[in-house]
Amino acid sequence: QLQLVESGGGLVQPGGSLRLSCAASGFTLRYYAIGWFRQAPGKEREGVSCISANGGSTNYADSEKGRFTISKNNAKNTVYLQMNSLKPEDTAVYYCASRWASCSMTSGNFGVWGQGTQVTVSS
Repeated sequence: QLQLVESGGGLVQPGGSLRLSCAASGFTLRYYAIGWFRQAPGKEREGVSCISANGGSTNYADSEKGRFTISKNNAKNTVYLQMNSLKPEDTAVYYCASRWASCSMTSGNFGVWGQGTQVTVSS
């Protein structure tokens, strides 16, 4: 069974940091790109970041550039999203998803999705 499981969400104060993890089972991430998406209440799901299968290409949404860093550990079959300088507007459920090889920031291009992890940025 192909599965992605997110973890690492929680409550953090503005300016704080969190590291999200996306662990794959049933398939190897060596051949798959992983995208991070988020959805806030009443808003559409939006792309946050993506890393290609070989880790050589990364994409970020403009609002995340310089604050978020995506990385991949194929040996652990896990992708990470390091989030720094968090803002209240980063509050959302964060999802990871997989697609073959190359990156995309469009959710419809991804097949397997995780269940999501809640990130809340509040004082």
